[in-house]
Amino acid sequence: MAFSAQDVKELREITGCGMMDCKKALTQADGNREKAIEILREKGLATAAKKAGRIAAEGVVKALVDTEKNVGVVVEVNAETDFVAKNAEFQEMVTAVAQTIIDCNPADVETLNTMKASGTDMTVAELVTEKIQKIGENMKIRRFVRYEGTVATYVHGGGAIGVMVKFDTDVADKEGFDEVGHDVAMQVAAANPSYLNAAAVPAEVIEKEKEILKVQAMNEGKPEAIAEKMVAGRIQKFYKENCLLDQVFIKDNELTITKYVEAKAKELGGKIAIVDFVRMEKGEGLEKKEENFADEVASMMK
Repeated sequence: MAFSAQDVKELREITGCGMMDCKKALTQADGNREKAIEILREKGLATAAKKAGRIAAEGVVKALVDTEKNVGVVVEVNAETDFVAKNAEFQEMVTAVAQTIIDCNPADVETLNTMKASGTDMTVAELVTEKIQKIGENMKIRRFVRYEGTVATYVHGGGAIGVMVKFDTDVADKEGFDEVGHDVAMQVAAANPSYLNAAAVPAEVIEKEKEILKVQAMNEGKPEAIAEKMVAGRIQKFYKENCLLDQVFIKDNELTITKYVEAKAKELGGKIAIVDFVRMEKGEGLEKKEENFADEVASMMK
């Protein structure tokens, strides 16, 4: 019984298995889809498809820098439980994924999954599937950012938050610069800025903020003309809270980040400019599966 490319595609959608595995299973099953699913399940491949439905909101954010290539990456890989996130094999897999991003510069996660995982003979997708099978928990590469050039990274709480900051610098004192890089990356982790500077804030965000601030002032009983003047002052506060360069430095509240970096650049006899940054918090925006053990036991007793 022959089968088409569409049959392979449908089998892949049903089981979540790789294209080649689906093709081999259909060949072995003479094109019979149900038999092919059985074959994939027997091989332990289709179990991954079942696990793929489960929410993976734990995991780790990993930062990796290749100093020879002058490339850094921050990647989030999710798992279902914190226990697995601490597993040595899971950590090794995340490192291999991060190194692959550094080496191959994929455009997105979909492209990354098709690439050969660094230090293995498998694609990244195959490596992840293998770990799902072995560890018995769903895992997923969620997102990554890759910077070329001079970067500093900081990881907080064993992978709860990962930060990478890109700099433009000509400072020769590596130790001195590393201290600045670490301080700025820690600032991003702690203060969670949304933008680099005022120029990076989209116009519509500012307009919306101004509307809100104006209504706030009028609700305080201020006349409209006075409220509009108050907005100008309050929008500066918005920049101080949300823009990295305008934020108060967490280690010295007498300085903004701009002033701190300028002072250190002068001290180290060179130029230091913050170009960009990324901050990833593990599982942010993902719904976490809530387990209620008492309810589970009660439902089993019925």
